[in-house]
Amino acid sequence: MKPFKFAVAGCGNIGKRHVAVLDAEPRAQVVAICDIEEEKASKLADLYGYFPCYTQYEHMLDETDADIIVVATPHALHAGMTIEACNRGFHVLVEKPMALTVADCMRMNEAAYKNEVKLWVVKQNRYNIPIRLAKEALEQQRLGKLLMVKCDVLWNRYQGYYNDSPWRGRLKEEGGALFTQVSHFIDLLIWWCGEVEEVSGYLDTQQHQIEIEDIGSAILRFNSGALCSLNWTTNVYNKNYEGSITLIGEKGTIKIGGKYLNKIEYWDVEGFPLQEGIAYTDKPNAYGKYQGTSSNHDKVVSAILDQLGKKGRDTVDGFEGMKSIQAIEKIYANIRKYATANYL
Repeated sequence: MKPFKFAVAGCGNIGKRHVAVLDAEPRAQVVAICDIEEEKASKLADLYGYFPCYTQYEHMLDETDADIIVVATPHALHAGMTIEACNRGFHVLVEKPMALTVADCMRMNEAAYKNEVKLWVVKQNRYNIPIRLAKEALEQQRLGKLLMVKCDVLWNRYQGYYNDSPWRGRLKEEGGALFTQVSHFIDLLIWWCGEVEEVSGYLDTQQHQIEIEDIGSAILRFNSGALCSLNWTTNVYNKNYEGSITLIGEKGTIKIGGKYLNKIEYWDVEGFPLQEGIAYTDKPNAYGKYQGTSSNHDKVVSAILDQLGKKGRDTVDGFEGMKSIQAIEKIYANIRKYATANYL
C-alpha cells in the first residue's frame, strides 16, 4: 500500500516534532512543508533529505498532492488554515488547541463535513500508559461514583519563552495558559468526568511581562457530579515541577503524576490492583530550555493511519476536540467576569 502523503504547515518546535514522527512512520511520507520563515523551513527540509518548501500556505495547498495537511502553527491561525485546507479537499490534523473559540471550532467542523474530509485534533496525552490504565478503570466503573478530582499543572516558563515569540503571551494570539499549557489536562478531565457545568476561580499575572495569566486556580463541577480543583502556573522556579491528576472515587483513588502525567504515583482501587511489570516509557517533548507534554505524536499518527486504512483505531475528531475549547471558554468567561488583572 502506498504511504499517505502529509504536508506540514509550521516549522517551529511542534512542527519539527511532526516531521520527525512522519519521517519515521513507514505508512507516511512528508511531501511539503511551509513556514513564513524561509530559512527555518529549508533547514528542516535539508535535515530529512529535502522536500518542497513554501513560505505561503495557499501556494503550498495549490501545488501539493498531499492527502493530509498538518496545521502546527500559532493558535490563532488554526481555524483559518484548517478551513482553507478542508475547502480544498484535504484531510486535516490540527495541533492543540483546536482553535481559540467554540465558534471557530464549529466553522472548522462544518468545513470538514461540507467537504467530506476528516478533521483530527492532536491529543497525544490520551496515549500515555498511566492515562490508558486510569481510563480502563473508569470505563469498568472500578472507582464507583467519581467524587473529586485534583489537577495541578505547575510548570516553568522563563521570560525569554515569551519574548522570543511574536505570539506567546499575547491575548489575541495565544488566548491564555489554559490553551497552551493546560489544554491536554482539560481534555482528559472532560474525557473522564464529563462536561463542565459550573466554574469559579481566580487568575493573575505575577511574574511575567505578558498579556495573559501566569497563574490561576479554579473550582469546576462536571455534569457527572464530580468536583475538581484545577491549579496552573508558569511561575515555578527553574524548571517544571509537576503535571498531575488525582481521581477520588467511592471505591478507589488514583494519582497520575510525574512532570507530564507519565507516572502512576498512587493506585488503590478495590478489586483492581495495579498490574505488575508495566514499563512507563512516556517521555516529554523537549524544546531546548523547556519541556512540554508527552511525545506520543507517533501514536496519534498511527491511529489516524489505522483509521484511514479501515482498521478502526480510536482518534480524536473535531467534535471531540472542541469539547476542551468549550470548557476553556467557559472557565475564562466565568472567572474574567470578576477579575481585574491587566490582561483583561
